[in-house]
Amino acid sequence: MKDPIDTLTPMGVMVLALLREGDMHPYEMVRLLRSRQDDRLLTITNGTLYHTVARLQKTGLIDEIGIDRDGNRPERTTYTLTDAGRDTVIAWVRRELPRTDSETDFRIALAEAHNLERDDVTALLRERRSALVDSHVAHRDGLRAAHERGTPAQVLVEIERQEALLEAEVRWLDTLLTRLDGDGLRWGPNDFDDTDRYIAQRKAAQQ
Repeated sequence: MKDPIDTLTPMGVMVLALLREGDMHPYEMVRLLRSRQDDRLLTITNGTLYHTVARLQKTGLIDEIGIDRDGNRPERTTYTLTDAGRDTVIAWVRRELPRTDSETDFRIALAEAHNLERDDVTALLRERRSALVDSHVAHRDGLRAAHERGTPAQVLVEIERQEALLEAEVRWLDTLLTRLDGDGLRWGPNDFDDTDRYIAQRKAAQQ
């Protein structure tokens, strides 16, 4: 039997993370994801999200807790996060945060990193930083060697771009790690749900 973490899709991660905020029906999930502009990370359609919710329920990561009808609106099924779902989303984020082989998975893991404890995130990002530094050195040294061999510059432009991106991400990570080490960056899965903006956003998505 496969571990749920191995079958979890990026959309599944985002649904589980949403349910850490509280019980929701899929319509609210879609509206929240779009209002937060999470469609910059992956394509969000009603069909994909409802299919994802059904799969998560089938694997025991979420559970149905009720069906409501408001006026002439269609019935809405509300879902809650199970203990297995909570453990799985944390495990997925913890697995993907230090990895450097999937940009999409990393961006989603980073977007949901607040579901982990600050010290855990710091350690995982330092692990990622180490891998990025090694990759940057390899690209930098490879470029230098290629230029010394007289390799035409036109075939090196992609490598030049990657070397520059790696250098920039290491600088950005250093800045984030400094913020995480200090007290200026609020952190935690429930460290924002008491703000007026958050409360208003949830209410609007429930309409």
